[in-house]
Amino acid sequence: MTAGPANSQPAERWDIHVDTARQVVDLLLNGRLVKSWPASTSRFGTGFTEGSNKTPTGRFRISEKIGDGAPAWMEFKGRIQTGTISEPGGDHDAILTRILWLEGLDPVNSNTKDRYIYFHGTNREDLIGMAASHGCVRMRNADIVELFDTVPCGTNVSIT
Repeated sequence: MTAGPANSQPAERWDIHVDTARQVVDLLLNGRLVKSWPASTSRFGTGFTEGSNKTPTGRFRISEKIGDGAPAWMEFKGRIQTGTISEPGGDHDAILTRILWLEGLDPVNSNTKDRYIYFHGTNREDLIGMAASHGCVRMRNADIVELFDTVPCGTNVSIT
């Protein structure tokens, strides 16, 4: 067995942790905290049932990244850009700017992708830091762009 060069660097390993109690998204590189952002998880709490609008917990991975290059505040319907730039506020839970689509890795959260649970930007940046979403992890639009541009598909995510 041949060893690699003595000066070889370990591969970058990005991980994301969402703390629903603190309403925070932490980004880690090789196990070290790089950045934290405020977030908004479900106002209905945590859970796994289809149609519950609850944020699932456990282990996940980013299965798809959608919206690369879209303008900030671009609205998505069915993961397709609508061509509409959203305004702040309003009563609807708009999906804006970027989408990081989650796939559950635990038996209990294996329906996560079918529930369309994402990280995404929001028209309700005023509610970031509070449990206010319909199950997804909402972030400020500038913050979701930064996260989207940093992590690759396949990045591990934990939600507690």
